[in-house]
Amino acid sequence: MLNSLPTLFLNNLVPILLVAGIGYLLGRWLNVDPRSVSRVVFYALSPFLIFDLLANSELSSSDFLRIGSFAVFQILTLGIAAWIIGRLLKLERKLFAATLLTVILINGGNYGLSLNLFAFGETALAHASIYFIVSAIAMYTAGVAIASMGTMDWKHSLLELLKTPTIYGVIVGMTFNSLDWELPLFLNRTVSLLSDATIPSMLLVLGLQLQNNTHTWNFKALALSASLRLLAGPALAIATAGFFGLQGVARQAGILEASMPPAVMCTILATEYDVEPAFVTTVVFVSTLVSPLTLTPLLAYLGA
Repeated sequence: MLNSLPTLFLNNLVPILLVAGIGYLLGRWLNVDPRSVSRVVFYALSPFLIFDLLANSELSSSDFLRIGSFAVFQILTLGIAAWIIGRLLKLERKLFAATLLTVILINGGNYGLSLNLFAFGETALAHASIYFIVSAIAMYTAGVAIASMGTMDWKHSLLELLKTPTIYGVIVGMTFNSLDWELPLFLNRTVSLLSDATIPSMLLVLGLQLQNNTHTWNFKALALSASLRLLAGPALAIATAGFFGLQGVARQAGILEASMPPAVMCTILATEYDVEPAFVTTVVFVSTLVSPLTLTPLLAYLGA
C-alpha cells in the first residue's frame, strides 16, 4: 500500500491542488473577485451539475435515504463532539462558535465532488452529490444558527435555504429520474455544458477564496477543528458506514465526503456574523493544505 500512495496523491489530489493553485495565482496577480466567480458557480453551474447527476443516475430512493441519513449522522456526531471538547477547553464564545462551524461544514463541493470523480468515477459522484446537498442544507440552518449563537433570524435562514439553487436541482433531477423523463437534445446539451464546467470552476473558486483572506492563529482551537475534521471524521465514517447499509461505491463516496476539510463557505458565514473570520479562514486554509496527508492513505484504504 505504501508504494501506491505517491501514485494516488499524484493522480487524484495533485490535479485538484494545481487547479486551485491557478485560482490562487489569479487572485494574487489579477485581483479577481472571488465572490463574483463564486456566485456564477453557485447560481449558474452547480444546479445543473446536481440535476445532471440525479436525472441520469440509477440511484434508488433507498440510496438517497441511506447516504442522506449517513451524512446527517456524521454532521451531528462531530458537532456534538466539538461542542463538548470546546466547552471543556473553555473557548471564548466567538472562538467556540467559529470552531463549531469549521467542524460541521465540509468542503463537499469544491473539493469532495472533484476528488470523488477522479478517484471513483461518475457513480460515486452521484452518491457524493447527495452528501453535498445535505451539507448545504446544514450550512444554511445549523451553520447560520451557530454563527449567530442565539441571535439568528430564522426567517433569514429559511429564505437563504430557499434561495439555494442546488435544492431545486435536486427536486427537478429526482423528478426526471423517477418519471424517466428526458430533455430535448438541445436542452440536454446545454445542461451537459454547464454541468461539465462546474467542477473545474469550483476548484478555481477554492483557490481564489483561499488567497483573498487574512489569517490569525489560535493553536488550541485550530488543533481541535483540524483533528476532528481530518482524523475523527474519516474514522467515524469508516466505523459507521456499514450501519447505514453503505456498500461498494456508495461507501467509498460517503466516507470520502465525510473526510473533507472545512468548507470555504465557513469564512463567509463567519464574516457575516462577525465570528472570528480571520481564525476561520486560517482553519480552512491550513486544513485544506494538510488534507492530502489524510486523504491519500484514505484513498488507498478505500481502494482507489
